[in-house]
Amino acid sequence: MGYLETAAQVYAEAAVTPQAGLCCVSTPPLQLPGLQIPEVMQAMNYGCGTTVHPTELSGEPRILYIGVGGGLEALQFAYFCRQPGQVVAVEPVAEMRAAAGRNLHLAAELNPWFSPEFVTVLPGDALDLPVETASVDLVAQNCLFNIFQPQDLRRALDEAHRVLKPGGRLYMSDPIATQPIPIHLQEDERLRALCLSGALTYEAYVQQVVDAGFGQIEVRARRPYRVLDSLSYGLDQPLRLDSLDTVAYKVPIPADGACVFTGKTATYVGVKPYFDDQAGHRLERGLPAAICDKTARNLARQYADQVMITESTWHYQGGGCC
Repeated sequence: MGYLETAAQVYAEAAVTPQAGLCCVSTPPLQLPGLQIPEVMQAMNYGCGTTVHPTELSGEPRILYIGVGGGLEALQFAYFCRQPGQVVAVEPVAEMRAAAGRNLHLAAELNPWFSPEFVTVLPGDALDLPVETASVDLVAQNCLFNIFQPQDLRRALDEAHRVLKPGGRLYMSDPIATQPIPIHLQEDERLRALCLSGALTYEAYVQQVVDAGFGQIEVRARRPYRVLDSLSYGLDQPLRLDSLDTVAYKVPIPADGACVFTGKTATYVGVKPYFDDQAGHRLERGLPAAICDKTARNLARQYADQVMITESTWHYQGGGCC
């Protein structure tokens, strides 16, 4: 049995018998006014973070959610896009599609504003999305892409890039590894399905996204997720996994490389009222400005005596310059 078949089996079982915390450490869902989440839907919250950012969902964007699970985040997206078919969810596991459908009907009973017609659940998978090219504003996936082998991950990212409109956004939440995961764990199909052995390092994960053509990436959150202990997993030392929430934009990659924001700031500390490096970066004296990692490296190399650079906070909320 291949690793994708193993993953399908694991989640078919989880659809029939909800297993809280099956692969990820379940956290309380985002609370929104007037939104009630069915208990069974919360029990099937198999994500490791969140892809729902309320301040960025104005204008009723068309949303594609890959891997519907119990339907939790599809429901949360529908909260902002209250039109039939505005949220499309693609799910390869028949049992999970059926479970999500039941859960969404339960949600309709609890929420007068919601109709199950707001979410269309389609059969299909991330490697061959049943959606037209350049047809959606936002693609989201939570704790799915990390189970893919690298070649399939690239294919999934290419598909997400294909279906997005120019300027569209890919929201992802996945585990990443703080050091390379040993081969014996990578080859364990069940551990991979449980989101414990397929994670890439941060550097490799980001490079995959850039290689798919996304010119700007923002790290919205990075937090400890799990630790694989030495005894249980046959390791020389414990290995920590982190949960990484990112947003990648379908914009051209600049000639000098993609812009990756990880929470760094730059502050001009010279004597003039402002600093201008003649490369698009203007800094007011004494005022920190968000910058991408590429700009941080360039400023630190050329203007270390005039500009103070902070370390990554792994949390970025916009603004600044690249």
